[in-house]
Amino acid sequence: MTRLIVWRHGNTDWNAANRVQGQTDIALNDLGREQAALAAPLLAALRPDAIVASDLQRAMDTAAALAALTGLPVRTDARLRERYYGLWQGLTMTEVAERFPAEHARWRAGEPDPGCQVESLDDMGKRVGGALQDAADAVPGGTIVVATHGGGARQGCGHLLGWGTAILRTVGPLQNCHWTELRHDDVRGWQLRAHNVGLITQRVVPEAV
Repeated sequence: MTRLIVWRHGNTDWNAANRVQGQTDIALNDLGREQAALAAPLLAALRPDAIVASDLQRAMDTAAALAALTGLPVRTDARLRERYYGLWQGLTMTEVAERFPAEHARWRAGEPDPGCQVESLDDMGKRVGGALQDAADAVPGGTIVVATHGGGARQGCGHLLGWGTAILRTVGPLQNCHWTELRHDDVRGWQLRAHNVGLITQRVVPEAV
């Protein structure tokens, strides 16, 4: 049985400010580095066979905390990046709502392609899902930890599970440095085994994209 641990990166200053990151390359802040250091021993105890990360710094630095404990190299894959948020990147969500009210309303309603050059949910799911599948195929029967991003993790896992947009909207967002666990066998395919796993004592921070 192959196991995928899909791990969201630690906190950043843009997360804390509710500023749209998307594919902007933002580093972890002090809290994010602390979160990664606290989560890494829990993931190391799962005895991973491989570590893969988005090539954005916040994901690579999160993965590095686990690599330091396990001695495993970190392979990067640009397909694991967060959703591209087009004209919204760098703005706070309040600014997005003020400048692009119609598109923001469509995004809030869960429309998969809201406009403003924001990547569609279908495109993101296929992109991230393909990267997750390739990571699993590279280590059949193994445990692979994938450091990625909140929106990308949800859509990528949904792609593997065959879940549509309506179902995925009912799945709560991953908190920083929490993870989703998927397992695959030849009979049932991909199965969700756990979601939003992390340190119970971890401080709560604002959700941001």
